[in-house]
Amino acid sequence: MINLSMLEKKLDELFQLDRFGSDPAFSRFIPMVYDPIGFDWRNVFHYKFTQQFNGLMLKGAEEVSNVFLAVFPTDDVLTKFLDQSQEGDLLFMHHPLFMECGDPRGAWGKGFVPIKEHFIDAVREKKLSIYTCHMPMDVNKKVGTSISIAEAFHATVVDSFFEECGLICEIPETNTEALIRKSLQIFDIPYVDFEGRHLSKINRIAIVAGCGDKVSAMKEAEEKGAQAYITGEVHCHIDNDYGRQRYQQMMEYVNQTSMSLIGVSHAASEFLVKKTQMKNWLEKHFDIHCILLPQDKWWR
Repeated sequence: MINLSMLEKKLDELFQLDRFGSDPAFSRFIPMVYDPIGFDWRNVFHYKFTQQFNGLMLKGAEEVSNVFLAVFPTDDVLTKFLDQSQEGDLLFMHHPLFMECGDPRGAWGKGFVPIKEHFIDAVREKKLSIYTCHMPMDVNKKVGTSISIAEAFHATVVDSFFEECGLICEIPETNTEALIRKSLQIFDIPYVDFEGRHLSKINRIAIVAGCGDKVSAMKEAEEKGAQAYITGEVHCHIDNDYGRQRYQQMMEYVNQTSMSLIGVSHAASEFLVKKTQMKNWLEKHFDIHCILLPQDKWWR
């Protein structure tokens, strides 16, 4: 058991939240999602979170017995958290909103959607806490979304790209099919979203967790010698004008690229850090029990 304030302080320090200031993504998406439905997030969420959009989002009781680790606040994740937790427990997620990214073999998604209010009410009534960390975790080189993927592939980081979110890595020589098989195993996913070329020799890869579906980022990685590009999303499958435009831009690029493009799902690509580096860090620094909350479906 640990004091919540101490745990919050150490997590804030690990991810240098004060140095990062306001999260560039969720400072836009939180108001965009909650303001139209009239949810008073500015008064419900912890004050510091409403300024930084990272850190302690909902504050519960001071004594924490268990830390639950997840990526998105999906209904299944929140239900499991409420069912399995006890007063004071903390849910540490990468995102404060659920993003329906879509399924390359199924339905396209809606994009960012709000947490249902009854879940927020239940978390507060049970005196539970929620902590989230987005961009500071993406670029962290000790406990980070992309560096954890490099670690899983036994890759050596030689450069970065995509504003420090992506990593250029050297690996022992392999091929496209072997990389796909290894990705299925590492991320525990049923299939990948593949585009580009099938290559017989690959020894330099680009890694970017989450939304790597940006043509500019892929071109930058290719210019730095990457032969394969491993990311959460190869395509944007959000069912609106923005998503369809992004999809078309990517389809124009994939016909030109020399790389193998391997998408492992947004959520699975970012859950890896939770079940490896983050869990290990928490158990090393605190006398705390960590419980993993994988989503029921990685592609959704």
